[in-house]
Amino acid sequence: MDFRSDTVTQPSEAMRQCMAQAKVGDDVYGDDPTVNDLEHWAAARHVFESALFVTSGTQANLLALMAHCDRGDEYLCGQQAHNYRYEAGGAAVLGSIQPQPIENNPDGSLDFDKLAAAVKPADFHFARTRLLSLENTINGKVLSLEYLQQARQFADRHQLRLHLDGARIYNAATALDIDIAELVAPFDSITICLSKGLGAPVGSLLLGDREYIEKARRIRKMLGGGMRQAGILAAAGKMALQDPIPQLRIDHKNAQYLASELNQIHGWSVNTQFVQTNIVFAKCPDELDGEALCAYLMDRGILVTPGNPMRFVTHNGITETAIDQMIAGIKQYQAM
Repeated sequence: MDFRSDTVTQPSEAMRQCMAQAKVGDDVYGDDPTVNDLEHWAAARHVFESALFVTSGTQANLLALMAHCDRGDEYLCGQQAHNYRYEAGGAAVLGSIQPQPIENNPDGSLDFDKLAAAVKPADFHFARTRLLSLENTINGKVLSLEYLQQARQFADRHQLRLHLDGARIYNAATALDIDIAELVAPFDSITICLSKGLGAPVGSLLLGDREYIEKARRIRKMLGGGMRQAGILAAAGKMALQDPIPQLRIDHKNAQYLASELNQIHGWSVNTQFVQTNIVFAKCPDELDGEALCAYLMDRGILVTPGNPMRFVTHNGITETAIDQMIAGIKQYQAM
């Protein structure tokens, strides 16, 4: 029972069979029919001109930033943004792109007045502000379609491109009960992670217009991301995208149940207002030894990540029964 992340999802037996039977070729030559099918299908499904299959969400975000920005340019993002905090500084190290982080509001959004103040004037003393990057979901919280449309207007007003780190964008679409194409329509480019809640073992997509994706494809090769018989992975990616909503609804329902149960434990607190998808942050008792709790639960086959707040993630490997067992384990530990 692994509550650490939805990156731990396992491919189903049907997905394994699909992978085993996939037709393959050399993707660097453009000869892999299954990769080509995934890219064409994904572009049409999300209403973009083109798509690129890559190894990971981190690579997809790096390609997105490098294809939008030149050396010495700047992108605006949130302080909590994954492509700022958790991707090893790749944009700065490999792209010579300066991040300009803005404090996230409690709901995950960015304040447009603060963003406007951060846009640099046309003066050679400053980096050139080229891009606004948003993330949806952000720590499990959902940015509304109305907010995303306002972001489009902001980007147009300041002559910026607009990128979405959509690692969990299908979770957002599920929570809002809106078609994915409508939700991503405001953006010039988006990424989608296939190996989180969608359940594929490996891979992400970058989508944009044809010229942009061709630039990103060249950068992918430069970064060592060209793959050969990658259709084995692409087959799983397409299967993951074709009918994800039923499972994601279950994941969200389980997250709500988990939050409710955690709130019943002495000293634990979850702000259920922000449990909108499959991620739960719980404030632990100050006296709790998080490392010891994690070790206690691990001995019982339950994996969690220490911290305060402690993050729990629901996915296709987590059932209501698994949640009950973890809750019981926490109570047993605190009673010792």
